[in-house]
Amino acid sequence: MSYAQSPKRTGLPREVVRWLQSLDLSLYPKNVRRDFSNGYLVAEIFSRYYPQDFPVHSYDKGSSLSAKQRNWSQIERSLQKQNLQLMKEVTDGTIHCKPGAAELLVQEVYAVLTNRSIRDVKDPESDFTDQVYQDLLPTLARSTASKAIKNNLKMTEIMAEPDISTNQRKAEVILHRHLEHKAAERVLYPGRFKVKPNLGQLAAKNLVLFSHGDECIDSPSSGNTTSKTTLCFIQPPYSPPPPSPPGTKEVFSTCHGSSQWTAPQRLSDLSHRPGHLTETTADRQSRHSVGTI
Repeated sequence: MSYAQSPKRTGLPREVVRWLQSLDLSLYPKNVRRDFSNGYLVAEIFSRYYPQDFPVHSYDKGSSLSAKQRNWSQIERSLQKQNLQLMKEVTDGTIHCKPGAAELLVQEVYAVLTNRSIRDVKDPESDFTDQVYQDLLPTLARSTASKAIKNNLKMTEIMAEPDISTNQRKAEVILHRHLEHKAAERVLYPGRFKVKPNLGQLAAKNLVLFSHGDECIDSPSSGNTTSKTTLCFIQPPYSPPPPSPPGTKEVFSTCHGSSQWTAPQRLSDLSHRPGHLTETTADRQSRHSVGTI
C-alpha cells in the first residue's frame, strides 16, 4: 500500500498538503492529530532544512507519553539554536491530541520554514475543544457534562501534570463552558426543552406597538433628541353587566368612547312628582303607614 496519496480530508490547506508531499517523508500523515503527536514527523520535516541540528535517528517513534516528551524537548532545544520557536499551547495540544492543535502546528511550521503566509484559512479555536464537532451533531447525540470533561481533558494531560488543583480547575472550565452552551440552546429553542414562559414574558404580549383602536401614551425620550416612544395598551374585551333585579333601573354612562355600568337605583327612591328630585317627609310617612318599603 502506497502512502503517496493524501487522505480525503486532513484539515490542512491545499498548499500545505502539496508541501508535505514534496518533502518525501518516511510516513505520510494520514491522521494528522495522531501522526504528529509524538513529534517524529516534525523533527523529520525540520531535518530537510537543518540536517545537522535534527538527526532523525535520535528521535523515538513510540506513542507513549515519555517518548513524546523526550522528542518534543529535543526539538525545542534544536529550534533554539536556529532562533526559532513554536507556540507552547500548540505543542502541548499536539502532544495530547487536542482537536485542531496538530493542524495549527503544521501550518505554523510551514510558515516558519517557507516564509509564506497561508491565505483564506481560519485558525482553529485557541482552547482546542471539540465544540465545533459537537455543533455538527444532532441534539440527542451531543455530549453530556461528564462526556465533555472526558473528551476535552485527556489522560495524558493529567499524567503530564498530576497536580489535583490544576486538573480540577481545567475540569471546572470545561463544565462551565458546557453549561453556558446548554443555557444558550434553551434560549434559542425553548420548545425543544419545554420551557414555559414566565410572568414577564406573558405580560410582554399585552404590549403592542402602534396598535389601532387602543389607548396610546407618547413619552418623549431623554436628551435633545426629538424621537418619541409610543406605548399602546390593549383594553380587555367588553363584557355586558349582570342582569339587574326586578324593580330597578340601570344607568349607563359613556367615558372615553366606552360604556361604563353604574349601580342600579330603585324607582321607589326617586320622587315621582315633577320638579322634585328628593322625597319629602310627608311622602316617607305615608309610605310607612301603608306598609311599603
